[in-house]
Amino acid sequence: MKKRVWPIRLTRAASADFRNIVRWTTDRFGHAQARAYAAILRAAMEALAEGPRVVGAKPRDDVGKGLFTLHVARCGNRGRHILVFRPSATEIEILRLLHDAMDPIHHLAGSMNVEE
Repeated sequence: MKKRVWPIRLTRAASADFRNIVRWTTDRFGHAQARAYAAILRAAMEALAEGPRVVGAKPRDDVGKGLFTLHVARCGNRGRHILVFRPSATEIEILRLLHDAMDPIHHLAGSMNVEE
């Protein structure tokens, strides 16, 4: 049986988060480190193509019904961000990329039901 590949979609907020993380990393640590960290973020997003139950994904109904998080520190890569995502029947929607010290409830308030 062929394994399902889930389409991944970033909301506008998640795309802005990605750009801001890379910009911040460039400003603090330089272009080479920013490229390396962007690759780590992309690898975590690509891992979601395996589905919402990918290794390391955590159900987060405490944050919002049907939400999951996935820490980007995977497969020996270090990182300090989490992907906040919501699976549907047809895709996985990444809502935000948040620093792991941020409160997801605070940063998702008001955007949970908005189609972006």
